[in-house]
Amino acid sequence: MSTIPAFGLGTFRLQDQVVIDSVSNGLELGYRAIDTAQIYGNEAEVGAAIAASGVRREDLFLTTKIWVDNYSPEKLVPSLKESLAKLRTDYIDLTLIHWPAPGNGVEVETFMKALAEAKAQGLTRQIGISNFNIELTKQAIAAVGKDAIATNQIELSPYLQNRALVEFLQSEGIHVTSYMTLAYGKVLSDPVVGAIAQRLNATPAQVVLAWALQLGYSVIPSSTKRENLASNLLAQTLRLGAEDMAQISALERNGREVDPAGLAPQWD
Repeated sequence: MSTIPAFGLGTFRLQDQVVIDSVSNGLELGYRAIDTAQIYGNEAEVGAAIAASGVRREDLFLTTKIWVDNYSPEKLVPSLKESLAKLRTDYIDLTLIHWPAPGNGVEVETFMKALAEAKAQGLTRQIGISNFNIELTKQAIAAVGKDAIATNQIELSPYLQNRALVEFLQSEGIHVTSYMTLAYGKVLSDPVVGAIAQRLNATPAQVVLAWALQLGYSVIPSSTKRENLASNLLAQTLRLGAEDMAQISALERNGREVDPAGLAPQWD
């Protein structure tokens, strides 16, 4: 079973001093899982913020993602070593294939085996996938075995619940990590979420994050505001009742926010 923290700090779209401040604030507030990626262009800044924080490396859980250009066996390990240098660490806790990018010239079996090799070399403790549909997850399992795949990090929010994929992943024992859990903030103004938040004396963000946590998913919300970083953490102790969960579950509308051509698979 994977040991992926339930709550982490995302850094997508955060650059330069903004990401340094977000990670610094997050670490001060008690976040210990940080999620980045090669394509975010902020690994060095994340590394600098961690180094300045004084938090011990063994108390942190770092995730990064291999970018499409680095999927070939001759590039994957060197690119991960570069990420390690930027992050100022000698290992990553979790390394993911960022997008399946079907048709980019590197087969799933090839890049999964290269990723497994990175693990064998001690560069990363766990490996996984991101944005894979059921069929491509099956191919990844065929390449390295389901026990090797710690998680599939997927877009998942009350507006996009990805039920078929989630059901498949859970049946295979592959952990679900939800990104874009707040649907770029769109669900925060949802009246159903707002009513639950008001009744529970919570923020809409806390309600939605608590919903995902109670379903057993890991979440990695990001924020540039210290008060939101602190507030989001409190979702971990918020308990939603069965009726609240059912009402949020009913918000499904296939509201996908991220679907880059050439990178994304055919969604389930």
